[in-house]
Amino acid sequence: MSKNLIIYYSRKGENYWSGGLKRLEKGNTETVAEFIKDAVGGDLFEIETVKEYPDSYMTCTEEAKKELNSGERPELKNYISDISGYDNIFVCGPCWWGTFPCAVFTQLERLDFTGKKVMAVMTHEGSGLGSSERDLKKICKGAEFGKGFSVAGHSASSSKASVAKWAKEQVK
Repeated sequence: MSKNLIIYYSRKGENYWSGGLKRLEKGNTETVAEFIKDAVGGDLFEIETVKEYPDSYMTCTEEAKKELNSGERPELKNYISDISGYDNIFVCGPCWWGTFPCAVFTQLERLDFTGKKVMAVMTHEGSGLGSSERDLKKICKGAEFGKGFSVAGHSASSSKASVAKWAKEQVK
C-alpha cells in the first residue's frame, strides 16, 4: 500500500467567498486536505509562516502579490526535510494570483521529489488550478505528476465525495 503525504497551506479568518468576504474558522484548503486524508490515508503537514499574513483578505492578497512578483520565500515555523518514506505527495493551497502562496514554494524547494507522484490541489473562487501544475513541474524535479484537482472555496465543505473519488484515482 502506498504512503501519502498531504502538504497544505490554508487561510483561516477573512476569505474571499462567492463574490464577497466571509470569516472562516477553518480554511477551505484545510477542509479539502482533511478530505484527502479521510479518503486515502496519509500524513497531514500544515505550512505555517513565521510572519502571519494580515487579517484583511484584501491586504493579504496584496502582500502575496508582492511576494510572488519578487520571488520571496517566507520563513516557515516548521519544515519537512525528508519525504523518502512517501510515494504520493498532495500539494494543496489556495489560488493566490494564479498559483500557490509563496510559502508553499518555500517548503517544496527544500525537498527531493525523485520517484514521487505529485498532485496539485487548489481551492479558488474562479481560477481553477491556475498555473499550479506548471509551477509544481518546475520545482518538483524528478517527480511523476498525477491529475490536479480544484475546488471552489465556497463549495469546499460539501466536496468530500468528489475529493475522495479523485484522490482514490490518484493513488491506484
